[in-house]
Amino acid sequence: MRSERALLGIASLLFLAGFQSSSAAADAAPNVIFILADDLGYGDLGCYGQKLIRTPHLDRMAQEGMRFTDFYAGSTVCAPSRCGLMTGYHMGRALIRGNGKDNLRPEDMTVAEALKRANYTTGLIGKWGLGHEGSSGVPTRQGFDYFFGYLDQHHAHNYYPSFLMRNEQRVPLKNVVPGQGPWGEGVASEKIEYSHDLMAEEAMSFLDRHRDQRFFLYLAFTTPHANNEAGKQGMEVPDYGEYADRDWPAPQKGHAAMISRMDRDIGRIFERLKHHGLDEQTLVLFSSDNGPHAEGGNNPDFADSNGPLRGIKRSMHEGGIRVPLLARWPGKIAPGRVSNFVGAFWDILPTLADLANVEQELPHDLDGVSFLPTLLGEGEQSQHEYLYWAFYEAGGGQAVRQGPWKAIQQPIDTPVRLYYLDNDLGEEQDVAAAHPERVLELQKRMNAAYQPSERWKFPQRSAEKKKQRAKN
Repeated sequence: MRSERALLGIASLLFLAGFQSSSAAADAAPNVIFILADDLGYGDLGCYGQKLIRTPHLDRMAQEGMRFTDFYAGSTVCAPSRCGLMTGYHMGRALIRGNGKDNLRPEDMTVAEALKRANYTTGLIGKWGLGHEGSSGVPTRQGFDYFFGYLDQHHAHNYYPSFLMRNEQRVPLKNVVPGQGPWGEGVASEKIEYSHDLMAEEAMSFLDRHRDQRFFLYLAFTTPHANNEAGKQGMEVPDYGEYADRDWPAPQKGHAAMISRMDRDIGRIFERLKHHGLDEQTLVLFSSDNGPHAEGGNNPDFADSNGPLRGIKRSMHEGGIRVPLLARWPGKIAPGRVSNFVGAFWDILPTLADLANVEQELPHDLDGVSFLPTLLGEGEQSQHEYLYWAFYEAGGGQAVRQGPWKAIQQPIDTPVRLYYLDNDLGEEQDVAAAHPERVLELQKRMNAAYQPSERWKFPQRSAEKKKQRAKN
């Protein structure tokens, strides 16, 4: 009996030690700010090779932290990319796999919900795209304590909207948008309040309000996305700033000014963190939701927005899905580091849950892995067996990356193309004919990764269409 009691006592001590260790780890977790640009290309930042557009604050962020070379968005367009970011699933399994009017469900776990379990105060400022007014998908029903910005991605096209959302209520603005669409999309006739500036100020206020609490801020800027409803004048910005006197087309001045304006406000965020003594207590991550766009009059080739990559937004090539990722946490992330970890947006949820010591709370079937060991330079980093993307518009498409090999099938009824990225980053040489076994292997990966969905189906292949017509 005495020995049993002794064993029980030891077990209790071990349990308490483990609990205290977990609690200590949670207490040591930092604030987190995840900043997301909209349609910013891999080559749009100076630290990734940009020559025409100035981004000094983001370049300094790279110098003071870590720059990733092989990181990918969740998709090649906005809403599904953000779904992968928030829920940890790739585009063969995610709930929202394309742009539409879809809403997250009550049972879906988001980054915000995971961090709430570690007692984070959570805020979203900017563009959501995963839930509409009155639905289960609005941010305040998906783990966010506070929300200010756009719910609908089409509403977010307009930089001078007639309203923005605060939590679940519309906040009227001074802009006048004649004939606006049902979601608030349109073009303002009176442009008074610029949404990006309002969101930047909201971010500062959020930091001021919660400087004494552990917080997670998801700052989803809409720059440099175009206002598609404005046609060739879609690069909406109050002024061209330092680019006003350049001998450039007006849309290129606007595109550059939007990026530099965002960079300026990110610099303000770093200054505010220092002012509150939070610099070394805050992990800041920066990325983009997909590759550069050719909308609103913008020409992505003008400033070489995709850098050494091929393709832009809506493409399964690297330029459509490979994005910048910068990480800064003074005292924890060694400055000036460059990582070639091959990861994607579905890694963000497990990484931040690992950081906050709540990874055990996550669904067990996520597609992501934690890359916290890479950030901290400690421990063994798990690697993906492969990464998968799917696109359900314009003939459909899918892609898979396994190590240095990349397979693309876009449109979906075309043969698989194969590239070896280690010596062909620009995907110029299709080597499928020389590696039929590799093609077959990656095709099997694609087939296994895609889970059928009534909502998200690939267009019928040409052969299937012919058979269908023959039957009819």
